[in-house]
Amino acid sequence: MANKTIVDGLKPYALGEKLRTLRLKKSMGLVQLGKHTSLSAAMLSKLERGKLFPTLPTLLRIAMVFGVGLDYFFTDERKRHVVSIVRKAERLRFPESPGRAPITYHFESLDFKTTERKLNAFYAEFESPPAENIRMHQHAGVELLYLIGGKLELTIGSDTHTLDQGDAIYFDSAVRHKYRRIGKQSCSAVIVTTA
Repeated sequence: MANKTIVDGLKPYALGEKLRTLRLKKSMGLVQLGKHTSLSAAMLSKLERGKLFPTLPTLLRIAMVFGVGLDYFFTDERKRHVVSIVRKAERLRFPESPGRAPITYHFESLDFKTTERKLNAFYAEFESPPAENIRMHQHAGVELLYLIGGKLELTIGSDTHTLDQGDAIYFDSAVRHKYRRIGKQSCSAVIVTTA
């Protein structure tokens, strides 16, 4: 149990409330968040309810899942900056679903330092597992994908589209979809989704 000085010092930041808001914004359950952070659902629940305060490494793990910086939790709302630069060397690479195979793509957040984002931007590199092993997924909002290089097969619902370098596609991401690299050439894209 944290002592009164720590509790009183951290209370104004409402860390638990901010964690819960981020999770619910993404329609993510505690168990799902736990898989991405390697933290138990019980611990995450205690963090959200203010029964436990996160260490900085724990808070950073959670922040990276949601594409926010640590300053999101400690910055005065009125002093948030509109400009945010993410250097290439600062980006972290994640598989689409940690701990699950096959991996269809790896992604890096391009805007994780930005607070109060209106969209999410990612750099993605696609793999080419057998088509029958690729899982469909969906998320709220819309998605814009710009193919930087390679050739990509994108299935949206029951329709399959082939994209070549320089092509872009915009679609309703609430419709189940999946990606698959075609050929052996490396395949990468910038993906923008609404938050």
